[in-house]
Amino acid sequence: MTHENATLKAYEDKISNQVREAKAKLEEIESKAKEQKAQAEIATVNRLKTAKENIDRKLQNLKTQHDANVAQARADIDAEVAKFKSSVDELATKFKMHVTK
Repeated sequence: MTHENATLKAYEDKISNQVREAKAKLEEIESKAKEQKAQAEIATVNRLKTAKENIDRKLQNLKTQHDANVAQARADIDAEVAKFKSSVDELATKFKMHVTK
């Protein structure tokens, strides 16, 4: 395995782990939202699932990127993952507030 491939693999693993953690939290929120028939939260969960699928697709496409484009692709993925995780955390906070009302 070349150094570039090893670096790319490590990056993919890091992103996959971050997305997996956020997805687990999202699934927990979805379960609670469905129990309480919280339609706004369910709609947000569905939008976030789409965002996760986009991240997965970009991560998959990263393998076929030309070396010159890898840095930009990684920056895009990093930004999307940060936004995804932040959105999941924000939803979790709002939902907890909604549940306690």
